[in-house]
Amino acid sequence: MSGGGSGRGLRARMLRAAGPLLRSVPRDHWESDEAFRRRRRVTAATAVAGASLLGVSLSTPPGSPRFYGLTLGVAGTWVVGGLASGPLHLGRMFGPGEQLRRPVVTPVLSGIGAFGAFYGAALVARRIPVLERAIASVLRYADQGTTPLVLTTTLANGAAEEVFFRGSVYAAAGTRRPVLASTAVYGLATTATRNPALVLASVPMGLLFAQQRRITGGIQASMLTHVVWSALMLRYLPPLFTRGLAEERRTADDG
Repeated sequence: MSGGGSGRGLRARMLRAAGPLLRSVPRDHWESDEAFRRRRRVTAATAVAGASLLGVSLSTPPGSPRFYGLTLGVAGTWVVGGLASGPLHLGRMFGPGEQLRRPVVTPVLSGIGAFGAFYGAALVARRIPVLERAIASVLRYADQGTTPLVLTTTLANGAAEEVFFRGSVYAAAGTRRPVLASTAVYGLATTATRNPALVLASVPMGLLFAQQRRITGGIQASMLTHVVWSALMLRYLPPLFTRGLAEERRTADDG
C-alpha cells in the first residue's frame, strides 16, 4: 500500500509541475480581416528577405566584420518584420493559486532540458561523418570568431527568431495548425543555410517553441528557452567536435 501511495503521490507532483506546460492560457488576440491580410503580406516579405540574408551570412568567413554585420542584419530583419506585421504579445502561464504570470523559470528549465537532449544527440552525431562535418561547419564561427561578438550575434538571432517565427509567422498562420505551419516556415527558412545539422535541429526546436507560443499566447517563453539553449550549445558543443574544427581551421589556413 505504501508503495502504491508513494507512486500516486509522485505522479500527482509530476502533474502539478507539468501543469504550466500543458494548460493553454485564455487570450483574446482578435484582429480585423484587413489587419490579418496585412500581417500575412509583411510576414511573407520578411521571410524571403531574412532567409536570403541568412544564407549569405553563413557563406562568409568566420570572424570577419562582414559575418558579424550580416548576422546582426538577419536579426534586425526578423525583429523589424515581426514588429511591423502587427501586435505581438509576451504571453502568460498559470502559476501557484491559478494566478497568471509571465513565464520565466519554466522556459529557462526547458532550455536546459533541450540542451541536454541535443548534447546527447551530439555525442552520436560526432560519430557520423556527414553530421560531424555539418556541425563543425557551424561551430567554426564560434571556434574562429571573437567570443563576445559570437555570443552577442547568437543570442540576438535567437531572440529575433522568436519575434518573427513564433510572433509574426505564428499569428499569420491563423487558427488552422499554427504550430505545424510556423515550424514548417522555420524549417524552410533554415534550409537557406544549406547545413543539414541546422535544418534537422530546426524541426524539434521549432515544434517546442511553437508549443510554448500556443500554451502561453506569447513569445516570452520561447524567447527565453531559445536564448538559454543557444548559449549552452555555444559553450559546450565545440569541445565535442575538436577533430572537425581542426579540419575547418586547416581549410581556412589553406584558403
